[in-house]
Formats: sequence, structure tokens, C-alpha cells
Amino acid sequence: MSRRTLLGASAPRASCLDLWRKKNDRLVGQAKEVMTQKCGLRRQQVIQDILEGLRGLLYSLQGLPAAVPILPLELTVTCNFIILRVSLTQSFTEDQAQGIQQALKRVLETQEQLGPRSEQGLRELWVSVLHASSLLPDLLPTLHLLAGLQAALWLSTDHLGDLALLLQTLNGTQSRASEDLLLLLKTWSPPVVESDAPLILQDAKGLRDILLTAFAFRQGLQELITGSLPKALSSLQEAASSRCSRPVLAQVYTALGNCLRKMGNPQRALLYLIAALKEGSSWGPPLLEASRLYRQLGNTTAELESLELLAEALSVTHSSEAPQILIEVELLLPQPDPASPLHCGTQSQVKHLLASRCLQMGRAEGAAEHYLDLLALLLDGSEPRFSPPSCPPGPCMPEVFLEAAIALIEAGRAQDALTVCEELLSRTSFLLPKMPRSWEDVRKGTKELPHCPLWVSAAHLLQGQAWVQLRAQKEAVSEFSRCLELLFRVMPKDKDQGAASNCEQGCRSDVALQHLRAAALISRGLEWVASGQDTKALQDFLLSVQICPDSEEAESEG
Repeated sequence: MSRRTLLGASAPRASCLDLWRKKNDRLVGQAKEVMTQKCGLRRQQVIQDILEGLRGLLYSLQGLPAAVPILPLELTVTCNFIILRVSLTQSFTEDQAQGIQQALKRVLETQEQLGPRSEQGLRELWVSVLHASSLLPDLLPTLHLLAGLQAALWLSTDHLGDLALLLQTLNGTQSRASEDLLLLLKTWSPPVVESDAPLILQDAKGLRDILLTAFAFRQGLQELITGSLPKALSSLQEAASSRCSRPVLAQVYTALGNCLRKMGNPQRALLYLIAALKEGSSWGPPLLEASRLYRQLGNTTAELESLELLAEALSVTHSSEAPQILIEVELLLPQPDPASPLHCGTQSQVKHLLASRCLQMGRAEGAAEHYLDLLALLLDGSEPRFSPPSCPPGPCMPEVFLEAAIALIEAGRAQDALTVCEELLSRTSFLLPKMPRSWEDVRKGTKELPHCPLWVSAAHLLQGQAWVQLRAQKEAVSEFSRCLELLFRVMPKDKDQGAASNCEQGCRSDVALQHLRAAALISRGLEWVASGQDTKALQDFLLSVQICPDSEEAESEG
């Protein structure tokens, strides 16, 4: 007697299949009912209970020998379990891949085609299953849904070659002309599920539409980052016209605004950004993009207003929405990296951008207030630390202190500038080396804060300028002298050693060192002039020219 006859004989009675089917339908109904509930522990527990119910049902079905009569229900339960598991964890894992692999092996067992191929990978298993000539038509709708889940897994993990082969096999095409994933997804037409089939959480056609949107959006973002703007525009427009939730549509509109701005079409870009603000509750990315657009147009007022709104939006904590118990576009999108138009940074980074732009545009009073707000935000510990100088986008904390002091001096708030500098010195002065050392040695010796000598010296320089504003000449000269003492204690490497190290960051630091020395000498020289000590002033001016001969200010004073 053949194996197939034995397998057929071992198929469960219709009454048992009916019970299992009713259990599947009941669990799916419960899951769909939970979708309407608000996020909370009760909802989470119900979903977990439904998941365990599906797991137990799947174990019961897989505990029997593989047989054609039970496969439609078994594959349906497998799909429902994977969909719910993915939505609960909000990610695809190796467990889901193993679940799909197990389901495919069960299909091949019923066709007596597994045999020595039991160790083949997912890609080969799919080719074998979809080419099995004796598959029953009733099995195809559920197999296409399982293929949709496989496609989602491969898309989320960037296995695009495997995804293309799967779609080619589903569509019955193998030519090189059909390697376009967008075209393959559009061509894929999953069979219609019969009305009397077991209930499913998500049908294959709906999953296909989500895959189409997600891939078009992912491709558009990548093309945007790499500078392929016409291609990016086409892909993003495809995503916008496909199946989108409102939050995803807002992201697509933001990316379209970014693309059109870079293509030199600011008016259309602005229309998309306005639409993005209307569609989504996360206003950060479109507001940041709007600020870039207004900056490009030279509209400083609108640019700063956009940044102010962005900083305010990032300060508001949004209540988390209950995740859908389905696979949605959001789940298939990568986390935005700093180069993406969907990355808007933290509140502190935006505050810094706003403050620095105000300072650059000569709005010293506004810059001073924004810098003080930023320092308060950073010092209370509610924001993550700024990244170090070598890692954009933000400066490190000491540099924020220095920028704040500059803004306060320009705003005529010398006393506040002194306070900010004192705070910086109290945090950094103890890290300074006590003996004269080369700049290279300082960088090696203070691994965490290699720029510490520059920060401390700059703080004394700014304190001197604040005292000048307060007409306290003695204190000003004293601070300029302290600055120079520190700067001359740190000696740059000679040219040969500097060339050997070839460190770009070190070269920038050496240049900053020379400019700080020149600025301190000129500032002190001006105070000597004001007190009638022209000889000392001339010495400082001449030395500044020797140190930094390209300094226009030094040449004019000298």
C-alpha cells in the first residue's frame, strides 16, 4: 500500500476538522474584535491568549501525519499564527522563518516530494512547492498568503534577490525583464479565497498591496539618499498612490517634499509638506523639511518659526496608539538614519539648530534665550547627551556652553555669559594637564575629552570679552592672559610629525589652537591700547601676526 493511501486513511474525521476550524474562526473573530480596543494591559493579555490558542491548534494539526484534507486549515492556522506573532513583537524573527519552512515541508510530504530534499532552504522549498503539479486548487489561496508572509520577511531583511525569485515563481515568469520588484508585485494576482474557507486575519491581496507600498517607499527613500532624484520621485509617487495609512502617507509626502525641494521645485514641495502636516500626528519631519525649504528660499522668519514649532512638537509626549493586529506598511520600513528626510533628531538637537541659526542670522537676543533653554534641557538629564565632535549632527556639551556664551555677549548679557563660562570651567578645568605637552599627547592623554584645553581656553577668552563689555579692564586682561597661558602650555607637533600622523581631526585642532592664540592676543592688545600701554599692545599684535599671518584682524591691528 502506498504512503499516500496511508496518509489519506489517517486523515481526521470531518467532525474533528469542523471543531478545529470552528476554533480557528473563533480565535480570528476575537482578534478582530480586539483591534477596536485601546492599547493597554488587558488588550495585550487577550492577544497573548489568542496567540496561545492558535499555537495549540497548530500543534494539534501538525501532530498528525501530513495529509491533503487537513492542509488548507493547517496552512491557514500557520498564517494566522505568524501574522499575530509578528504584530505582537512588531518584528520578523527566525521563528517565523522556521514556521514557514515547516509548513512548506508539510505540503511536500503530502506530494511525496520531500525525500532527500528535506534539508533544502526556504528559497528552494518555495520553488518545489509552487512547481508541484499535483497541488490541489483549494490550497493555492492559502499558499499565496504564506508566500506574502515570506515576501514580507524577505523585504524587511533586505533579501531582495530571494524575494524577486519568489514573485517570479508566483507569477510564472523567469526572464531577466521581470526582475523589477515593483513590476513583479503589481503583476502578482493572488487567488480569491472561497467564502466557505477558514477565516484569516489578513488576505493575500491586502498583504500584496502593503508590500507594494512598503517597497516603493523604501526604494524611494534609498534613491533620495543616493541622489537619484527623478527615480526617487517616481517611486515615492507610486507609494503615495498605493495603500497607505495616514501616518505613512504623511511620511511619503514629507519625502516627496524633500525630493522636490532638491529638484528645485519649492512650490510643489511646500504643497506636499502642508499635506503631510494635515495627514499625520507626527509633525517633526515635515516641519524640519519646511525649515530647510524656507532657508533655501531665504525666508529666515518662516525658517525659524518652523524650527520653533518643531522644538515644541518634540516636547509633547504623544500617547501610543494600539498597534494593528495585522502586518502594516510601518512594520516593513527601516528605521530612518540621519541621512533620511524622515529623521528629525531629538528636541535638544532641534533646539541647538534653532539657537545656532538665530546666532548666524544676527538675532542675538533670540539665540541667547534658545541657548539657555537648551542648556536647561540638557542639564536636567531628560535628553540624551550630545554626540562628540567627530559624530554629527550635534556638538558636545562644552561647545554648547561656549556657543551660549557667545550669544549672550552679542545680546549684551555679559553677566549671564560669565555665569555660563564659570559653569563650563567648573566642569572641565580639573581635566587639564598640569605640565606643557604636545597637542598629540593631549589628545592621547584625554581620550574622553581630547578638546578640553581648547574648551577651557575659549571659556577664558569669552570671559575676557564679557568683562570688556562690563568695562572691567583689569579682569578682562587677566582672563585673556589666562587664556594665553593655557594655549601656550599646549604645543602643536612640528610639521614632520604632524604629516606622519596625518590626522584630520588633529589638524583642525591645531588650526583652532592658532586662531584662539591670535584672538586672545588681539583682544588683550586692544585693552592695552585702551589703557595707553601701546608698547605692550604692539607686542601682542605683532605676535598674533606671527602666529596667524592670515588673520585680517591681526594685520589691521598690527
